[in-house]
Amino acid sequence: MNERNYTLLCDYYELTMGNGYFELGKGDEIAYFDVFFRKIPDGGGFAIAAGLEQVIDYIKNLHFTPSDIDFLRGKGIFSEGFLSYLANFRFTGDIYAVPEGTPIFPGEPILTVRAPSIEAQFVETYILLALNHQSLIATKANRVVRAAAGRAVAEFGSRRAQGGDGAILGARAAYIGGCAATACTVSDKEYGIPATGTMAHSWVQMFDSEYEAFVAYCRIYPQNATLLVDTYDVLRSGVPNAIRAFREVLVPMGITHCGIRLDSGDIAYLTKKARKMLDEAGFTDCKIVVSNSLDENIIRDIIQQGAKIDSFGVGERLITAKSDPVFGGVYKLVAKEEDGIVVPKIKISENPEKITNPHFKKVYRIYDKATGTATADLMCVYDEVIDETKPLELFDPSETWKRKVCTDYTAKELLVPIFKNGECVYETPDIDEIRSYCKAQIMTLWDEVKRFENPHRYYVDLSQKLWDIKHKLLSENSKK
Repeated sequence: MNERNYTLLCDYYELTMGNGYFELGKGDEIAYFDVFFRKIPDGGGFAIAAGLEQVIDYIKNLHFTPSDIDFLRGKGIFSEGFLSYLANFRFTGDIYAVPEGTPIFPGEPILTVRAPSIEAQFVETYILLALNHQSLIATKANRVVRAAAGRAVAEFGSRRAQGGDGAILGARAAYIGGCAATACTVSDKEYGIPATGTMAHSWVQMFDSEYEAFVAYCRIYPQNATLLVDTYDVLRSGVPNAIRAFREVLVPMGITHCGIRLDSGDIAYLTKKARKMLDEAGFTDCKIVVSNSLDENIIRDIIQQGAKIDSFGVGERLITAKSDPVFGGVYKLVAKEEDGIVVPKIKISENPEKITNPHFKKVYRIYDKATGTATADLMCVYDEVIDETKPLELFDPSETWKRKVCTDYTAKELLVPIFKNGECVYETPDIDEIRSYCKAQIMTLWDEVKRFENPHRYYVDLSQKLWDIKHKLLSENSKK
């Protein structure tokens, strides 16, 4: 998208804390923050990382304009020294992140910021906004695509999205998650996501008869004639008039590629009847597209009922992730530097799931060499290196007696450098590369992890060194 200054798209407390750090002389202290999430939407077995490209654009364009400074001065609480600092503000730190399209799991960092405390604190809101939104939609889209069992899914949700960016970036995320196309034209222009669509019911209503509407459309778009057949009566008029229009307009042109779309009614029943009518009329190549408030559960049900469907258009329940619309990613301090030494920090809570994993970390994904499948993810301290020539013992961080020794494996670091010293060092792949990468990475997961109901829990473990540091901090803080 065209560059847009989102600098003040921040929580106000990021500015009050920044002013405080500045006044206390703590603004240059190096802090480490992790982005991670605690729960997979819809009770699924995995989520999909998305939104990194927008984070990169935001960091590159991060600056305060004179009008921003004037606005903040008008609040009456920020020092002139801090405002002068903001006038020359830019990000100078490091960012590490998992590539977009990577399957991700609760508790592990999907992005880490290392920067002076004011900078690291300030970028929290937009980073969370970008990653939470697109990861949510990519995850939902992939569930829908998997439910469709090889049938194409187009994203149809712009008119029900929460705002323009919700529609445009939602379409981007849905494409990463596996959707084949979008109805959102600007997402095609800006990101190269194929735009698709033919007619609405209003097209049919504009003509004196349904048949005339179909004939006109076939004449104008003979190579893309998909007719909406449920304006009046699907089986008594819609499908018969479509067959008549195809026969009179397309067949003389030698065109057999055509389609019908249903947007209402008993989809399973109607598509079976429509398929029979089309086949008997000789239009065996005619595709049947369906839409109308679909999601992964409805799609699975109607397929199991024998519905005859070639592709789906999925709108509001995808673009809003209606069934579980909050991704829940958080941004937590995990370390700071003192005299050049990384000192781990931990947040403790009475809710065990809210206790953070401290320290500047790296994350390895462990693959079984024989099968190529992902066995587990392992969080380590930043200076640990896995030696693939030696056995690797994994253990459950909570139920430590559950252990597994890996011998024939490969270990891949998930977090890659994105910014170093404020400069972008990452070449963003194009959208089709991200989409293909996502599909390939999901193929490495066990089928049990990809189940819709009661999926197998994918293990995210801690190295022994990191586990020891965490429990040492827990013990020390319990005595305070």
